[in-house]
Amino acid sequence: MALAEARPFLIGVTVLLGACLWLGWWIPSALAALLLVGLLLFFRDPSRQIPTDPLALVSPADGKVICVDEAEDPCFGLGKFRRVGIFLSVLDVHVNRSPCDAVVEKTHYSAGEFLDARHLEVDLRNENQTWLLRSSRGPVLVRQIAGLIARRIVAWKKPSEHVRKGEHIGMIRFGSRTDLYLPNACIIHVTVGQRVKGGETILASWPK
Repeated sequence: MALAEARPFLIGVTVLLGACLWLGWWIPSALAALLLVGLLLFFRDPSRQIPTDPLALVSPADGKVICVDEAEDPCFGLGKFRRVGIFLSVLDVHVNRSPCDAVVEKTHYSAGEFLDARHLEVDLRNENQTWLLRSSRGPVLVRQIAGLIARRIVAWKKPSEHVRKGEHIGMIRFGSRTDLYLPNACIIHVTVGQRVKGGETILASWPK
């Protein structure tokens, strides 16, 4: 699915590269080739080992943990949650995954600005889409937040669809942030500054 999102960019850059080569423009050709490689790396979608522990909640994204705190549900009025914020640079895999087995109950999209995803108010001011995932143990929110370079949030699942832990739900193009909101009873296993992998790193666990 990630490569399908890349298709318009890949076609455009490939045409540009072919034109530069045909005209003998070697420096532009080299730059276009580097851009093509960069696009392929950005839209990569490596396979992941999904933890089998039914209590484990996995990371919804690749990147660096930039906050572990408490925050109000930003969309659905469900009260306070424990939040883990993950910053994705342009070098990270940008596919978003479900942290647990659940049903997509609803989603909420908000237009907004495109501040740097590390900005303190980015979760309130930037374009975003929030997923309410209803698991058998309680509600979980995944919030996709566009960044300074990211200009499109893509959803691959719809309300009422079932998702498995680690399954793809969407992606954000070109640098962004993904926040995970968990019930307060969940046990957090990561700290600020830690690198995580979507679908593979256990961010938290349900209480026993």
